[in-house]
Amino acid sequence: MTITPATEGQSIPIPILARGKDWLVVDKPAGISVHNMPGQDVCSLVSAFVEEDGSFSGQGDGEKDSGVSPVHRLDKETSGILLLATTAEAFRFFSRQFESHQVQKRYIAILHGRLAAPQGDDSWGTWDRALTKSAGGRRHPEGTGRRRTAETLYRIMDYSTHYTMVEIELHTGRKHQIRRHAKMAGHAVVGDTRYGSKRAADYLKKNLDFSRLALHAQALTLQIPERTEPDTIVTSEVPGQMLELFKNDPES
Repeated sequence: MTITPATEGQSIPIPILARGKDWLVVDKPAGISVHNMPGQDVCSLVSAFVEEDGSFSGQGDGEKDSGVSPVHRLDKETSGILLLATTAEAFRFFSRQFESHQVQKRYIAILHGRLAAPQGDDSWGTWDRALTKSAGGRRHPEGTGRRRTAETLYRIMDYSTHYTMVEIELHTGRKHQIRRHAKMAGHAVVGDTRYGSKRAADYLKKNLDFSRLALHAQALTLQIPERTEPDTIVTSEVPGQMLELFKNDPES
């Protein structure tokens, strides 16, 4: 499927990774909002496709104004897996899994610097500093006010001269959790102008034509309707712009 945002004037592919009669999973491009931008966000753009396709349940029944509803959050700057429901029943079915922490979410991120590998036999490390419900900022990524438990697991995938590529698993869902925990660990996500270095992001954009956040939602494991075992839905590959930045990282 290909959509064309009115303000961009260019075709942007949004692959459909899996679908059922009243739900679908898409690979959201970086830089496009999930909702709140009618006519340009993922929900309204995918809704147009769903209406034209005609094989999904719930279209025209008045349940959801946008035609499709996101079951979970994904930041505008982040690319990757997004689950959408076309009926209230499907929305409730999947939402219960997220609320009861039955869904496993995996991400790929490129971080500034060389993140030390976790000690011990387990290849996974943990960031577990508490975070506020609302987003923080560069100076206080933990946020101000009451803090809540937050747990992010990470595994080193590879190193380049200036960066570390990691696989990440979320055990809680605080706003900007990966970006905030990475910053607090001293290794901000590459391209993050909110929590990382704006100067570094500007340099990458000007000199390497890298203008996105290096964070990608790669896999989602959850129960699909009418299946007996959980399914894992995976994006086909890490976005090319992220891979090129990592592979072409100069030695000096």
